[in-house]
Amino acid sequence: MSRATSVGDQLEAPARIIYLNQSHLNKFCDNRISTAKYSVLTFLPRFLYEQIRRAANAFFLFIALLQQIPDVSPTGRYTTLVPLIIILTIAGIKEIVEDYVAVGDIVKVLNGQYLPADMVLFSSSSVALGPDQILLRGTQLRNTQWVFGVVVYTGHDTKLMQNSTKAPLKRSNVEKVTNVQILVLFGILLVMALVSSVGALFWNGSHGGKSWYIKKMDTSSDNFGYNLLTFIILYNNLIPISLLVTLEVVKYTQALFINWDTDMYYIGNDTPAMARTSNLNEELGQVKYLFSDKTGTLTCNIMNFKKCSIAGVTYGHFPELAREQSSDDFCRIAPCPSDSCDFNDPRLLKNIEDQHPTAPCIQEFLTLLAVCHTVVPEKDGDEIIYQASSPDEAALVKGAKRLGFVFTGRTPYSVIIEADNVIFERLSKDSKYMEETLCHLEYFATEGLRTLCVAYADLSENEYEEWLKVYQEASLKLKDRAQRLEECYEIIEKATRAAITQHCTDLGNLLGKENDIALIIDGHTLKYALSFEVRRSFLDLALSCKAVICCRVSPLQKSEIVDVVKKRVKAITLAIGDGANDVGMIQTAHVGVGISGNEGMQATNNSDYAIAQFSYLEKLLLVHGAWSYNRVTKCILYCFYKNVVLYIIELWFAFVNGFSGQILFERWCIGLYNVIFTALPPFTLGIFERSCTQESMLRFPQLYKITQNAEGFNTKVFWGHCINALVHSLILFWVPIKLLEHDTPLANGHAIDYLFVGNIVYTYVVVTVCLKAGLETTAWTKFSHLAVWGSMLTWLVFFGVYSTIWPTIPIAPDMKGQVSTVNHVCLSIMFVHMWVNQLSVSVAVKFSQGCCHLLASKLNSRWTNSSS
Repeated sequence: MSRATSVGDQLEAPARIIYLNQSHLNKFCDNRISTAKYSVLTFLPRFLYEQIRRAANAFFLFIALLQQIPDVSPTGRYTTLVPLIIILTIAGIKEIVEDYVAVGDIVKVLNGQYLPADMVLFSSSSVALGPDQILLRGTQLRNTQWVFGVVVYTGHDTKLMQNSTKAPLKRSNVEKVTNVQILVLFGILLVMALVSSVGALFWNGSHGGKSWYIKKMDTSSDNFGYNLLTFIILYNNLIPISLLVTLEVVKYTQALFINWDTDMYYIGNDTPAMARTSNLNEELGQVKYLFSDKTGTLTCNIMNFKKCSIAGVTYGHFPELAREQSSDDFCRIAPCPSDSCDFNDPRLLKNIEDQHPTAPCIQEFLTLLAVCHTVVPEKDGDEIIYQASSPDEAALVKGAKRLGFVFTGRTPYSVIIEADNVIFERLSKDSKYMEETLCHLEYFATEGLRTLCVAYADLSENEYEEWLKVYQEASLKLKDRAQRLEECYEIIEKATRAAITQHCTDLGNLLGKENDIALIIDGHTLKYALSFEVRRSFLDLALSCKAVICCRVSPLQKSEIVDVVKKRVKAITLAIGDGANDVGMIQTAHVGVGISGNEGMQATNNSDYAIAQFSYLEKLLLVHGAWSYNRVTKCILYCFYKNVVLYIIELWFAFVNGFSGQILFERWCIGLYNVIFTALPPFTLGIFERSCTQESMLRFPQLYKITQNAEGFNTKVFWGHCINALVHSLILFWVPIKLLEHDTPLANGHAIDYLFVGNIVYTYVVVTVCLKAGLETTAWTKFSHLAVWGSMLTWLVFFGVYSTIWPTIPIAPDMKGQVSTVNHVCLSIMFVHMWVNQLSVSVAVKFSQGCCHLLASKLNSRWTNSSS
């Protein structure tokens, strides 16, 4: 907890003695801060920890170590280590591609600059001074040309950093589920290795005497532990080593799509959307709870005076459009550059001039807008420039100015305005329009307008003089001046409080609906609501409401609210904000979105994704989020499928070769399976696949529930793909092996050997998994055709070249003559036999695929209907 989160906390903090512009006896924190995930010293250990947390990387590191044991690995010592190093290097490169003062220094800050540390104000060009005035790091100096201050807190001792949380290492929910699936596959791998090791012992015991001629010179084949390690290494490719690097490339490309989206480019300040990380793209498609900073985030920090309701009459309209505007339109329409006022309704001034019955109320309304504020006017020739602490005040004062009530200056005890004489004629005030005003407030709010209700009370001359005397005394106090002034304001507000309270009650009765309520809580109450004793009850109450509004809360409280929902509800959360006080909740949420607006770049620099307007969040979630989720999950499931299809065939082959550990396929064909021959289909599924167009996604936001509820990536879907792959592997291996189990002499005198069978099975596998990618594709592009048909052609060309390069290139002597053997087969009667075999296998595989799809459609009818 921060020492400076409230006034009470500051009073309890120990006194800090500051020596101006000289060395200190006490050691204070320096002013260097970092919100980055890594530093030069922490990059390697944090990065390796993050990577080893992924089950696949931990598994392949284990396999790479096992392969270093002599005579254990049937596939060589470096076939896993080298790809793992390459994958970690690529991931590390991707992660990489993602002023100084001291305590006691007197610092001058100019208008528009951000404060570098927490400072006590010494002097200013316009603001009155007091002992309780502290300027906080990260805030921006406005409405004042310059200030001098002495630095009292620096670096991580400042209030901003005390309320901040350490930048977390975020992982998507899909990645966590994938880790579990990899562990499941690892368990299956161990079972396969155990079964094979037991089978080896049984076969050696029952056939050892009869088959003495294939017995090895050593006795290592009788060692159960040796066999277990051999089979673990043999089956290790059941877990796709290329999955992680494929996902890195896919997610990075998806992030580029977000950056390149012209619909999320804000021309006003030349700001595109920016994905600051690509690890959470699919998380955008599963958001269930949205936490937003309501002030500048929802209003773009641009306030325009558009409409008003006075004495039951509404004024103002949209001159740009014939229809009523929504909150989206407010962000898309450029504001009026000079007066922040889109108000254009001549009826208002005409009603004053024509002595309309509501003219007195109009006069009081405009007077309140011109008088009740903290705006500072600055003269630039004949032009008045209003310096306001908030865009709300600036918009109201400029709106009053446009309607003839011009605020021109202020003194310590007066406010000066100019207006036409007809406006300031004495008018009677005797009408009340509460119900009409409440109705108009609700109407304005449903349009997305930010509403403000103003009220006034008449004071007698004596009452005002008494209050002024108390106010003057309080303003001269050196101790607790702010508290004494608040008490003065309390006196003047007491006259209207009772009426406003009654109005709020009536407003609630008018707006309240059954089972459609909102919870409003302030920061002081939230402190107790988040305590351990009542936290669960508060969370249950909050979740039963349609919306929860937390007002006047500290940055740390924002973070705590997000953390409570994140941990207790187990749902994906997203936090969005535009200021430094939103950094905590942005970092705590599963996904943090920063808005690069008028409140600086702190939120953007600590976010996962940055956009220029709140309205862009719709496309970020409904389109990019849903697409990324579908693409990533299809890519993952397909990678699991194609590896299970090929590498579980080694288990079926073990039943044929006496569990000797012999591999069916040539070594480099195994290694290049994921790298070349089936590398493109996962990329096209992960980059170009889409179930619906973006127009449909935006038009029917209900489609978002499909990805939000993880209907396309869960345990049932995972096992469905694994069973599908298991069936395909059975067909792809046992049909050819049975058709070719009897030795058949070829025309060149060669006989069918295991490698010949392996090449045929390998060809079947490549063709099948490529066609599987085609069945999974719902949006065919030229890249999809290139991936599916090009991958098949690549294998055939490679097979022809690879079978002829030895001994010119001293590799793969076992493959020598395989092409000529196939040619002889093609020229013999087996030509018909082999291709009928190929056709029958393909038909059988695709038939089983169709049955699986039919079963899946019955089990997931909701998914199928929504996608179509």
